[in-house]
Order: sequence, then C-alpha cells, then structure tokens
Amino acid sequence: AYLAARGLDHPGVVDAFELGVADRTLGLRLPEKNRKDGAAIRQRLQRIGILRESGHEHFNGSLVIPVRDAAGQVVEVYGRKLRDDLRPGTPKHLYLPGPHAGVFNLAGVIAAGHRAPGEREVILCEALIDALTFWCAGLENVTSAYGVEGFGEDILAAFKAHGIERVLIAYDRDDAGDRAAEKLSTRLIAEGLEVLRVLFPAGMDANEYARKFAPAEQALALVLRQAQWVGGAPAAAEEKMPEPAPVAEAPPA
Repeated sequence: AYLAARGLDHPGVVDAFELGVADRTLGLRLPEKNRKDGAAIRQRLQRIGILRESGHEHFNGSLVIPVRDAAGQVVEVYGRKLRDDLRPGTPKHLYLPGPHAGVFNLAGVIAAGHRAPGEREVILCEALIDALTFWCAGLENVTSAYGVEGFGEDILAAFKAHGIERVLIAYDRDDAGDRAAEKLSTRLIAEGLEVLRVLFPAGMDANEYARKFAPAEQALALVLRQAQWVGGAPAAAEEKMPEPAPVAEAPPA
C-alpha cells in the first residue's frame, strides 16, 4: 500500500530490489535468544546495526531496501518510515551506523557504462525512493546518494570504473538540494565528468513530481530533456580546440 501511494507499484520492483518491511517480527524468525545459536545471531545483528542494544529492530516501521556490492554482499541498508505522523524529531530516513557504503542499483550504473560513447549517463537522485521512481518509469540508469551529504567514494568509484561520462543530478528542488547539487557538481566536474542539473518545480522532489504530473514516464523524460547544463567535459574540449586559421583575403582585382 505504501509503494502504491508513492506511485511505485511496478510489478517487478519488490523482487528487483528485495524490498521488505521491518515490523517487529524479526525476532520471531530467529532461534530463541536463550539458545546458543539465537544469542550468537542476535549479537551479530547488533554489531551490524540491524538490532539495537535493546533488542528492538533499528528499522522498525520502515520500508527496507538492502544495497549489495558487486559480489552480492549487503553493504548498506536504507529504511524509510511508512508513516509520516510520527513524534516530532523522529527521523524518517534510517541507515546502518557508520559511513555509507555501496552503490544503489549498481546494475543500472554498469548497464549505463555499456552504452555507446556519448550516451553513458547516470541519473543521480538524493534519496532511494526518488531513484525507484525513475526506475519504475523505465529509466533504469539511475542511482542515489544517501541524502544531501551522502554521495560517497563508492559511488564515484563506480562511475569511473564503468566509464560513466555524464551525471544528471536529480536532487530535490529546495535550498538543501540546490546547495548539495552545486557542491557535488564542482567535485564531479573536477573528476572529468559532464554534469547537468535536473530542475523540478520549486519545492518538489522526483517522486512528488512524477505523481503530480502523470504519466510519470512522460513527465520524467521531459524534465531530463530540459536539464540545465552545469559544466564538464564538452566545454573543456571546446576550450582546448585551436583557433581556426584566418581566412586569406582575396587579392584586389
């Protein structure tokens, strides 16, 4: 129901991204905690951050999205609270403790790198829900940072390893998103990438935009076509081109 409300009711999205829900039933699926196996696995889950020291689920009440590395190991987990009527100050976005790791939808980045030269571009969102929005609309060359300050070295390394040439930053169109996009653009351009800024209507993110201006496929395709060029490789190449030789004037008759 939550996915449907967010316009993410694509028939393949749950299986493709192994989506789940944390609903306080994890403990029922583990061996009893008074047994050796039960105590050991609970200790491991506490070290990872899935369980808190109290024994409660860290992601309780959340849609849960695992992020796997190229070897298939889960290296990050994202949780989005299903309800918005929470106590003031309750975070809606949760991650595992420690530095962010991994690349969401790494398969999409790899596939983008296999395109023809000049077409190797990736859409970069601010949040995983926004990236899922593009994916459900058929735009699978998409990944996400982990919030406005969550663009990690793993993501940049994946861009470079798979030959990505162009990044379309589709962060939220608010003050925080604009500042983060501007800061990240400078970093990406310095790494040799071309950067464009996807401009949603003021105050909107990708998911809200796609739901308000249905059909999502057409709305998102339009905003990508209208993305504002920020800087990067093409301009640098033009600057390095030699000046054309002056054309000799014809001798007087």
